[in-house]
Amino acid sequence: MNYILFDGPFRDNLLPLTYTRPVADIRIGILTIREKWEMHLGTATTTITEDYLSEKFPMVEMETNVLINASYLPTHDLVELISKLEENQAIFKEEDVIAFYTKDAQDDIDFDAYEAIEFEGDAIKVENTWDIFSKNGEAIQQDFNLITEGRTSQPISSTNNVLGAENVFLEEGAILEFATLNASKGPIYIGKDSEIMEGALIRGPFVLCDHSTVKMGTRVYGPTTVGPYCKIGGEVASSVFFAYSNKGHDGYIGNSVIGEWCNIGADTNSSNLKNNYAEVRLWNYTTESFTRTGLQFCGLVMGDHSKCGINTMFNTGTVIGVSANIFGSGYPRNFIPSFSWGGAAGFTTYLTKKAFEVTEVVMSRRQLEFTDIDKAILNHVFELSKKFRRD
Repeated sequence: MNYILFDGPFRDNLLPLTYTRPVADIRIGILTIREKWEMHLGTATTTITEDYLSEKFPMVEMETNVLINASYLPTHDLVELISKLEENQAIFKEEDVIAFYTKDAQDDIDFDAYEAIEFEGDAIKVENTWDIFSKNGEAIQQDFNLITEGRTSQPISSTNNVLGAENVFLEEGAILEFATLNASKGPIYIGKDSEIMEGALIRGPFVLCDHSTVKMGTRVYGPTTVGPYCKIGGEVASSVFFAYSNKGHDGYIGNSVIGEWCNIGADTNSSNLKNNYAEVRLWNYTTESFTRTGLQFCGLVMGDHSKCGINTMFNTGTVIGVSANIFGSGYPRNFIPSFSWGGAAGFTTYLTKKAFEVTEVVMSRRQLEFTDIDKAILNHVFELSKKFRRD
């Protein structure tokens, strides 16, 4: 069967993270949503997403297809139900379409003609940016069970101080010496060729993905995920780093989501609690206004390729778009559009020529190419985000 993951109705709620990726390629837990589905289904998937992303994330359509709403994370019961779908059947969760089996072209779908099957089980749904960190603990546990089932962890060096060792899993090549791990409150997963340096204090649930580093003396509170090829230092709590991003020095990040290719300067701090303990409101690209999150703790959402200088201070509930560069004293406003350059004193447009020069250097340091496809995507984001810039 050919499985296609589609963005679904919540894609715009997940901006700026979905400016540069389909919903399926959001990381929550250990794996991206796509990686979860592919492990459960035992096959590769493709994507229905925005046209400007489709060259990098193409769709493969065959004579018969099962389409799956990428906002839903797989469970055993849900995957079993999907595997039993027949032509013109669709699985719903209340008003949401989770999956459907079709031979029709995508423009011809009429769900009134489909047999509706209600999914009565529980499944994590990612429909807002803050779901990524607020639902991350449950997602880590699900992925940990999936990845480690029937496998044996690499041995943990005796130099480490470990509580709940049965909930700690080290992949091949992981380096871990003179650190403290507390997995009594949730699992700790250490990926291939990653390193936790001496003096680090880590409380699970915690994920360190392949080729990533926790620097000396770092304090981490779970649930936190550090994606592949990242570095973290200082203090991090209840946050998700996607990939290739660095917070290498002291400073605090909590209840936050950091995209790919981001860099957070030394002694940067992000507030995750308002002084009056009020509910946090977060910028919403759909309504072009600040929306209620229902959360008392909510920090920073940073889109891909954005960076901030040393001693940057972010207000509670700050949203930063793609390829923004923030620096200087004071608190910048809590919505910073894509391709903005500046800080509390004001912003100008960060022109793509300058932004791309930095991106090429940053990616080449990881032996990766900044391709013409990548440039076209960011050029499109630049145009989409013009209306939010004020200069």
